[in-house]
Amino acid sequence: MISVRAVNTCSILRSSPPVSSFRFRFNNHLRTTTSSLHYDRYSKSGSGFPIFRFDLPILGHGDVRSYSLQSFVDTVFEELTSYHKHKRKRQGICSAIKLKTGGEVLDDKPVNQAVEKGLLVEFKKDSERVLLAVVQRRDGKKNWMVYDQNGVTSSIKPQQITYIVPGVDNFDQTQISSFIQKAQQNLDTSLLEFAWIELLEKNKSVTPEELAEMIFGSVEPLESYCAHLLLSRDDLYFTVQETKGSRSLYGPRPTVQVEELMRRKLAKEAAEKELQEFVQLLTSAKAMPSNAKPPKTSWVVEEKIRCKIESLEAYAIDACKSNDQKRIAGMILTAMGMGKTTSSALNLLIDIGYFPVHVNLDMLKLSIHTDHPDEIISAAEDLLSEPINRKDLTHLKVYAIDVDEADELDDALSATRLQDGRIKVWIHVADPTQYVQPGSKVDREAMRRGTSVFLPTATYPMFPEKLAMEGMSLKQGEVCNAVTVSVILHSDGCIAEYCVNNSIIKPTYMLTYESASELLHMNLDEEAELKLLSEAASLRLQWRREQGAVDTATIETRIKVPNPEDPEPSINLYVENQADPAMRLVSEMMLLCGEVIATFGSCNNIPLPYRGQPQSNIDVSAFAHLPEGPVRSLAMVRIMRSAEIDFRKPVRHGILGLPGYVKAVLRGDSPPLSAGQLEGMASLVNMQTRVVRRLCSSSLQYWIIEFLRRQPKEKKYRALILRFIKDRVAALLLVEVGLQASAWVSLGTQIGDEVQVRVEEAHPRDDIISLREVVV
Repeated sequence: MISVRAVNTCSILRSSPPVSSFRFRFNNHLRTTTSSLHYDRYSKSGSGFPIFRFDLPILGHGDVRSYSLQSFVDTVFEELTSYHKHKRKRQGICSAIKLKTGGEVLDDKPVNQAVEKGLLVEFKKDSERVLLAVVQRRDGKKNWMVYDQNGVTSSIKPQQITYIVPGVDNFDQTQISSFIQKAQQNLDTSLLEFAWIELLEKNKSVTPEELAEMIFGSVEPLESYCAHLLLSRDDLYFTVQETKGSRSLYGPRPTVQVEELMRRKLAKEAAEKELQEFVQLLTSAKAMPSNAKPPKTSWVVEEKIRCKIESLEAYAIDACKSNDQKRIAGMILTAMGMGKTTSSALNLLIDIGYFPVHVNLDMLKLSIHTDHPDEIISAAEDLLSEPINRKDLTHLKVYAIDVDEADELDDALSATRLQDGRIKVWIHVADPTQYVQPGSKVDREAMRRGTSVFLPTATYPMFPEKLAMEGMSLKQGEVCNAVTVSVILHSDGCIAEYCVNNSIIKPTYMLTYESASELLHMNLDEEAELKLLSEAASLRLQWRREQGAVDTATIETRIKVPNPEDPEPSINLYVENQADPAMRLVSEMMLLCGEVIATFGSCNNIPLPYRGQPQSNIDVSAFAHLPEGPVRSLAMVRIMRSAEIDFRKPVRHGILGLPGYVKAVLRGDSPPLSAGQLEGMASLVNMQTRVVRRLCSSSLQYWIIEFLRRQPKEKKYRALILRFIKDRVAALLLVEVGLQASAWVSLGTQIGDEVQVRVEEAHPRDDIISLREVVV
């Protein structure tokens, strides 16, 4: 649509409808763009010479007409005649412009034009909108009232005017929309490239009117306004060199700059296209039924898709590693018509099936490791074959008591009555130290994890699964490695004798707390060993209380979610009373084991994590008015001091009533670590353990609230008043689910009173539970 160049320097303009003209420039060579030159060797003129035919587009009409050389020359003369007529008209318009500006138009200098009634002006409505309007009248000394393209009359400042359309005296305000429509139809940004090449070669600047004459062959109002729009909207070829009021002078950018801007523009267009394609994928996945959504792995195959999905994931858990990730996620959410919030990103990832409905965000935020590297798994499997000398205790009847869904069984118990009437108990603890050499690959990986993670939805052991479940766990009816602490008790419950051995055992029974309690209640003769264990636990509890122990038994909630990936997974909730006989039995034996190991370590100068708690001078009688059980226990726990750890000597544990206590056991050979080394390691492990403890707590809280959310709205719950927070707002313990929450109460007047409540709202993702008292 641009030009044909041949030898000459004159300009030939071909007239056509407004903004439909094109121009030919003749130089010392022939250059064609949208027109083409053909030599027809078979077509002959009457004189026998070849005929050159020009296929020229008739602009504004879209068709192509073919001209012979003779007809082309005739056309040129016709165009010259038309050009001179048109030129006189343009000169009149240019003269009008000069008169309105009050002076001559200087080369390369924009001259501002005075605002007058009836002029067609473009003005800035606000930072984002530019409108076209007709000037109506003055509004005060400086401002003007204008009637804009939307039919709105408003007052504007002269500074708001960005362009005055030339050649207009009294524009009909009803024609503004038509004028804009015609201008939009005739905007062709490819014309700017032609003008840029011409002006760059001559190192010339240009005004909108000069550009109109150059590319349209006319400075009529419409053509001038089109040229202004092309220049003011262009961010590639031209830049503003100078502005005076509503008049601007534009200069061509250097070639290098244009090439760089073009590269950026193409890159931006490619990125926008890529974004739209990704948005289409998201939209398609959202529309699919839940059982047909793309698997998570499909989103990470292609790098460009993986980059975007990872940015969304990082945004959802508020863990963006760079501003680029935030920017990408924000663009995606905006393109999807969603707010730029973490909850929007989370909901989107759930809707497309990338996250399950009940995704554990805390696990993602804390980067909890759920899998072990192949080299660690291989190293762990090699350890299973290493032998060690152990004491054979497979003749004992062994009870392993734990929750029914326990993935790892860590401890088991045995008991017998000696001839002198005293009770001897064996506490068998699974022995992981056989397989863990300090500094080994397996040891370093376990150190990095710190602890196993037990969640309602899954268990993630700190050691590779095969090692954890086979070598480090106890199994019914199978020979298992253990560290066994054997203890003979005096009749008052204190320790008479003890021994620590590496052993092999063969667990006889795997009992849940419920089944163990039932067996104790049945008092069967064939389960006399279990009864002895219960008797030993009672002796130990009595002895500890005499040493100042404080009973803090309360209720504990346990949840198992076997199918967490389902939108509505099943939730198995259990509330366990720590005062239950079977739970008392196991906890007392574990405390006894900890006391023995502390004594053993002290006597043999073994550095261990000795756990203690200075006596808090708790006056138990001050809590006697509270109901025995969770209310009293939780009230006392609130005023207890935190535990302390010493790696060189036992520390008295006042709350447990023990002279020393160790939560972990080591093998009986020479100490592999010094106290300093152990303290350094423990510091690192404790940091990770605290993180995991928070994760387990938040996960349990989430599933309790989700459990309550699913219950019938009319369901009532028993709640114990633990304390009053403010006025009649009380901290409550929901007995059926073991959850602490708060609510306004009117009936309960004392701590320990029982009230009934309903769940008004339950939002597990936001950790919100709202209760309302039920007044009967």
